[in-house]
Amino acid sequence: MNHLLRDLAPITTDAWSMIDDEAKSRLSVYLGARRVVDFSGPHGWTHSATSLGRVGPVASAPFEGVIAQSRSVLPLAEVRADFTLQRSELENISRGALDVDLDPVDEAARRIASVENAAVFSGWGELGMTGILEASPHDPIVIGDEPRAFALRVAEAVARLKDAAVGGPYALGVSYDEWVNVTGNSDQGGTILQKHLERILGGPVEWIPGLETSVVVSLRGGDFIFESGQDLSIGYASHTSRTVDLYLQETFSFRVVTPEAAIALV
Repeated sequence: MNHLLRDLAPITTDAWSMIDDEAKSRLSVYLGARRVVDFSGPHGWTHSATSLGRVGPVASAPFEGVIAQSRSVLPLAEVRADFTLQRSELENISRGALDVDLDPVDEAARRIASVENAAVFSGWGELGMTGILEASPHDPIVIGDEPRAFALRVAEAVARLKDAAVGGPYALGVSYDEWVNVTGNSDQGGTILQKHLERILGGPVEWIPGLETSVVVSLRGGDFIFESGQDLSIGYASHTSRTVDLYLQETFSFRVVTPEAAIALV
């Protein structure tokens, strides 16, 4: 038995399998930030900090001729999203039901993925993480109101990254509204705007829940590092005669290595 305490839950093997599959299918859509940054890990539940490859100031030692410096690390954040399932629904799984109400799993997956995405792009100051958008030294590019002009702004962003010696391919991360814009509009030649943008970028356009603006990032590697301790997993908290309380949990850190490898579009 590990710290997730799944063996203590009144849930059958088949029900656990369905719950896990539901979470995986949702998270594969929601975890947009992971598709545009480097992923390191998972390194396990006991992995608690990311080495920054630096040391702190010199500290005095109790004997002459000896000095000490502490290694600089970034602690991993331990993030958890709770949800509750009805035991009657879980029992229906053992009867062969396929239309089981697992909406609470979906909602928890969306919440925790949005938090992860926001940490990557907007940072999480209380936990020592600086986001891509706040680290970028580039002035944001103003998109404007004309949907078809969006491609010009993305091309400008790519040009400015190239001018900063940041190679491609590149990806465009977008909010929900911009995703509707790029998939529902076409360029002047009639090509779906998304396809036009992908030709400019040499990479994908990704919808990223929790992202409030658009951003072009380099996919060359080594610029943005997401370090996973325990990857997203479902654990057991408690139960009553009617419900089972579960949670989605992960540990991670994020750091920006090359701030100039991204530019915002606002």
